[in-house]
Parts: sequence; C-alpha cells; structure tokens
Amino acid sequence: MKPVHFLLPAEQEMLEAARYYEVQASGLGVDFLAKIDSAIQDISEQPELWPVLRFHIRRRLVHRFPYGLLYRIDPEEIVILAVMHLRLHPNYWINRI
Repeated sequence: MKPVHFLLPAEQEMLEAARYYEVQASGLGVDFLAKIDSAIQDISEQPELWPVLRFHIRRRLVHRFPYGLLYRIDPEEIVILAVMHLRLHPNYWINRI
C-alpha cells in the first residue's frame, strides 16, 4: 500500500465540493468526503486498477457523485492531481502534471 498525497489545488477542490454539498443538504458534504476517502483507500491498495486517461494519469470515479480522482503513481507515493467534476472543463488539470 502506497501513501497518497494531494496537490494543494486538488485538496482545495475536494474541500470546496464538500462545502457546496453541505450547503445543499445537511450531511451531504460529509457523505461526499466519505466517498472520497473510500476512493483514496482503493487507489492506495490497487493503484493500477483504474484506467489511464492520458500522460500516465489515471482516474478513479467517485461513487454517487459526479467526480473523479485524477492521480499518478510515483515510485514512493500516489499523487492526487485533481478532484475533478466530471461535467466541467475536462482538461483544466493538465498543467498540474
């Protein structure tokens, strides 16, 4: 199992989305973070299971929410590049590579 590290912009995206969902319905932001946590655990345990999008960047979809975790596998860790809303500007994260 490799450790998982978030780039700062990815962490900010995650927190902003959680705040948005919490405003929509009490507890929904917490549910979102729980699904993100579950996805991170899956990635940590089996990082090569999810498909490569491009440039060796993989995407793990988040259950119940229209988000994907974009990540790369480095020798010592897994780096989350983006917590991407699947319906908005699909290539905005490319400059984070």
